[in-house]
Amino acid sequence: MAEADPATLVSVTIDGIEVKVPKGTMIIRAAEMIGKPVPRFCDHPLLDPVGACRQCLVEITDDGRGRPMPKPQASCTTAVMPGQVIRTQATSPVAAKAQNGINEFLLINHPLDCPICDKGGECPLQNQAMAVGNGDTRYSDVKRTYPKPIPLSAEILLDRERCVLCSRCTRFADEIAGDPLIELAERGAVEQVAIHDGEPFNSYFSGNVIQICPVGALTSTAYRFRARPFDLVSTTTTCEHCAAGCELRVDHRHNDVMRRYAGDDPDVNEEWNCDKGRFAFVSGRGTDRLTHPLVREDGVLRPASWPEAVNVAVDGLRAAGGAVGLLPGGRLTWEDSYAWSKFARVVLGTNNVDFRSRPHTLEEAGFLAHAVAGTTVADSVTYKDLEKASGVLLVDLEPEDESPIVFLRLRKAWRKKHLRVWTVAPFLSNGSRKLGATLVPTAPGGEARRIEGIDDDLDLGSNGIILVGERAGASLGTLTAVLRLAERKQARVAWIPRRAGDRAAVEAGLLPNLLPGGRLVEDPSARIDVQAAWDVEHLPTEPGLDADAILGAAADGTLKALVVGGIEPTDFRDPADARRGLEEAGFVISIEQRLSEVTERADVVFPVSLFEERNGTFLDWEGRERPVHQVVRPHTLVDDLRVLVALADALGVDLGVRDAAAAKAEIDQLGRWEGPRADAPTESYETVEQVGERDVVLATWRTLLDAGRGQDGEPLLALTAPTPVARISPATAAWAGLDGDAVVLRTDRGQLAFPLVVDDTMVDGVVWTPRNAPGPSVAEHLGLVAGDVVGLAPAQATATDDSTGGVA
Repeated sequence: MAEADPATLVSVTIDGIEVKVPKGTMIIRAAEMIGKPVPRFCDHPLLDPVGACRQCLVEITDDGRGRPMPKPQASCTTAVMPGQVIRTQATSPVAAKAQNGINEFLLINHPLDCPICDKGGECPLQNQAMAVGNGDTRYSDVKRTYPKPIPLSAEILLDRERCVLCSRCTRFADEIAGDPLIELAERGAVEQVAIHDGEPFNSYFSGNVIQICPVGALTSTAYRFRARPFDLVSTTTTCEHCAAGCELRVDHRHNDVMRRYAGDDPDVNEEWNCDKGRFAFVSGRGTDRLTHPLVREDGVLRPASWPEAVNVAVDGLRAAGGAVGLLPGGRLTWEDSYAWSKFARVVLGTNNVDFRSRPHTLEEAGFLAHAVAGTTVADSVTYKDLEKASGVLLVDLEPEDESPIVFLRLRKAWRKKHLRVWTVAPFLSNGSRKLGATLVPTAPGGEARRIEGIDDDLDLGSNGIILVGERAGASLGTLTAVLRLAERKQARVAWIPRRAGDRAAVEAGLLPNLLPGGRLVEDPSARIDVQAAWDVEHLPTEPGLDADAILGAAADGTLKALVVGGIEPTDFRDPADARRGLEEAGFVISIEQRLSEVTERADVVFPVSLFEERNGTFLDWEGRERPVHQVVRPHTLVDDLRVLVALADALGVDLGVRDAAAAKAEIDQLGRWEGPRADAPTESYETVEQVGERDVVLATWRTLLDAGRGQDGEPLLALTAPTPVARISPATAAWAGLDGDAVVLRTDRGQLAFPLVVDDTMVDGVVWTPRNAPGPSVAEHLGLVAGDVVGLAPAQATATDDSTGGVA
C-alpha cells in the first residue's frame, strides 16, 4: 500500500490498539491492518462495499463523539471516524453474539453438503460454523430445496440452496467484467442468482465467480466432484496463454492438474484471470500428445529412439549447410527462446530466425528493435501506470480479446477515476463500450493516415499512454505514425503482443535483425559484446529472413532445411503459403508438444514438455519477469532447450547452457544492451486500395476464445465463445442489398456465409469477422487478412459451398 498523506490519516482504536489509517478506510480494512480479521462473506477488497451478508458486525463503543452506536455495525460499509473506539468479535461479546446469530440464520436453509461439496475444506461458511457456530441447530423444520445444479453457462453450475446471497458474483460481473449477465432475481426467501432466459453467463471472466464464491454455490462443470481441496497440492506459476503474465495457482493430484485459480498478485492480475487461463489447460493431454521422437521413413513417421532421431536431424542440418531457417513460434519461455537464438547464431551460423508466425511487415522489426527490445519494467509502461494515466489510446488493440487483464485494469481506471480511452478501430466493440471508449473510426489499412491526422481530436493529457497491439505490425506505416504521435503528445508507448512468449522472444533476439538484449545484428560493437559472452570468434553480420520470407525461401529451394517449433499454418498471413513452404522444404525438424500440421510434414519430430512440466520465465508485455514453475513431473520429456543442446552436441558445438537455470544465469550476465538503439522506423503509409461495387475492406482479429490449439481440449469452454458473425454498417447493408439474417463473403478462392449483424458504429465499406473462428474462417478458407478486399452478397442469393464453410 502506498504511504498516505499524514494530514488525511484518521486515528481510531480497535480492540484496544490505536491505529492511524487513511480517511475513508472501512473498519474491516483497518482491523486487517493490525491483524484483527473480521469474518465476512459479501466483502471483497476489489469489489464495492454492499453490506449484504452482515457477517462482519462489530461493536462501536465510541463513535468519535463520546457516544456508542446503538447496535452492531457492518464493518465492511462503515468508514472510520476520528476517535472511534471499535471492538471486534475478539474482545466484544456483543459483536461475537451478533456474528453468531447471522451465522445461524445463514445455516437455516443451507444443506449439509459439506462431505460432497467442492468447497468443503476451503469454505468460509464452514470455517465460521466450526469456529464460532453452535454445536446444535435450533431449526427443526424442513430446509428449502431446489433442483440441482442448474447451468449458468456451459462452464458454471449453480446450487441455489447453498447460496448465501452475498452478491459477490453479481457485483463481479457488473463492476469488474462489465458483463451484467447474472443478477439476483426474486425477493425474500426465494431470492436467487439467475440469468435471463436464453442468455447464459458467457463472459470471458466468468470463472472468477467460482473462486470468489464464499460457499459452494457456484462450481466448475469440468472440476465438479473430481477432487477435494485437502487432496490437492498447489503450485504457483504463470499463465501461458497471453502476454498478460497472470499469476496462477495450479492445483494437482496424482501428477494430474485438477484446476487452475487466479493467483494474488496486486502488481499484475490482482486476483483475477480470464476463462482461457483458468479452464484451457487440457490441451496437450489427449491422444495426440507426443511422447517419443518420430523419424520419417519411406514417407511415413515412425517411432525412434532419441539417439537415432538426433542423428537423422543432424544429417539433415549438415546437408543443408547454412541454408537453414528457424521458426520458433511464440509459445517459448525466455530460457527456451534464448537457446533458439543462440543455436541459430552459434551452431547454424544464421540470422534466419523469426518468432512471428502472424501477419507482419518489415517495419515491425525496426519498431521492436527501437521501442521494445532491451527495455525493462523499470522504464516501461506498467499495469499501475494504466490506472494513473490521464488518457489512453488503443491502436489495433482489443484488450478484452488480446490481453484480458489489460482490459480489466483499463475498466477499473475508467470506473474509479474516469479514465478517457480512445480506440483506433473500424467499430466500437463490446469491450471498448465497457471501457467507455471513444471510437476513432478507421478502415483497416488506413490506421497510419488516421493517426497522423488525429491531433485535434485527441487530448491524452499530461500522462498519456498509447497501447499498440501486434496487429499494427501488419499495416505499413502504422508503427511509424504511432511513434510520431507519441512524440507530439509527449505520451508513452507500450507494445502488447498476444502470445505469452512474444515479449521474451524479442528480448532473446528471435528476430532476423536482433541479438539478445536489444543488440542489433548489424552493430559491430553489439556483436563483439555477444561474441565475448558466448565465447565465439564470429557471428553472422547481415540481417536474416523474416518468417514469411523463410517459408518462401523453403518453397523455392533457397533454404534447404527448417527448424520449427510451436507454430500453426493458420497463424500466418496465408495458411496455404505456409503449408507450401513446409511441404516443399528439403528437410523439416519439428520441436512440438503434440501432433500438428507441422509434424505431419516433418522429417524428424522431437517431443517437448508442457508448460506445467517445466521451469522457466515469461516476460509479460511490461517486460516484467514472471516465473514458470514445474507443477507436475514430466512424462520423460524435455524442454526445447534440452533438444537444442542435444542437436548442438551432435554437431560438435557446445551451446554453453544445459538447462533453464544456466540459460537464465547467462541471460542475466549478458544483460541489456547499453549502446545505441535502433533508429525509429520511418515508413510511409500505404494508399488504401480502392474497392469495387459490392466490395468492402475486411477487418478481422482473433477473439480470445477461438479455434486456437491451446484451448481445443476443453469443449465446455468452446461453448462459451462468441458466435462468429459478419458485422457491417447500416449504409453498407443498404447498398449491398443485405436485408436478411446472413451474408456471404466472396473471393476468388471461395465463399463463406455468416450471420449478419448491422452495427451503427461500423465504418462504411468495411466488414468485420473473427480471424480464427471455429468452422468458417476467413484466414483458412479465403486466405484473407485485415485490409484485404472481399465481396458481399445476400446469403439467400448464393448456394453455400460446404467445402469452404457455411453459416456459423
